Amino acid sequence: MANISLAQLLEAGVHFGHKAYRWNPKMFPYIYMERNNIHILDLVQSAQLLKQANSYLESAAKQKKTFLFIGTKRQASALIAAEAKRCNSYYVNHRWLGGMLTNWVTLKSRIARLKVLEQQETDEVFKLLPKKEASLRKTELSKLRRDLDGVKDMTQLPDIAIVIDQKREITAIRECRKLGIPVVSILDTNCDPDLVDIPIPGNDDAVRSIKLILKSLTDNILLGQSKV
Repeated sequence: MANISLAQLLEAGVHFGHKAYRWNPKMFPYIYMERNNIHILDLVQSAQLLKQANSYLESAAKQKKTFLFIGTKRQASALIAAEAKRCNSYYVNHRWLGGMLTNWVTLKSRIARLKVLEQQETDEVFKLLPKKEASLRKTELSKLRRDLDGVKDMTQLPDIAIVIDQKREITAIRECRKLGIPVVSILDTNCDPDLVDIPIPGNDDAVRSIKLILKSLTDNILLGQSKV
């Protein structure tokens, strides 16, 4: 299993939480101290729980489970897409459309529409249409790509969700819980650990922190996939 050290977590700023007044008291067990009104997370626990998450994902990958990476905040968007693609998984990195999982039939119809428009683009159908109609279709295609490009090859619900920023992606997490899809998530000091299955206490705002943890999770998915 590919794991990361306390020194790497420290260097990436994984231990920095939010201002103390923004905390969720349920995160108390994972907080080491308060410094200058900022909560500091216990990196020993972060390392242990990241190791458990890595082990869980490696085992799931060995069983050919499918993964959906979710993170729409600016700092995480590009990283989510890159890491999901690296382990041949699905992702949502721009906007979570309500019902993406719970209203699966509607999502499939939108994906089908995306593929139709992409085929029309490939076949240069747009060039044969009146300017206004061509413009409308191009705009529709652009929006569908932005929202659904990472899930357009997803033929069924994912087995596991990996989430960055629980507060921002709460709609996605609620849909996963409703459908019984396990959630692996970085938990900053303002999060609710009761809403996730596999918690990783850590800074979900800093790019370096997100990058380090996401890379570690993906490395272990790849490790599991290589043992299939």
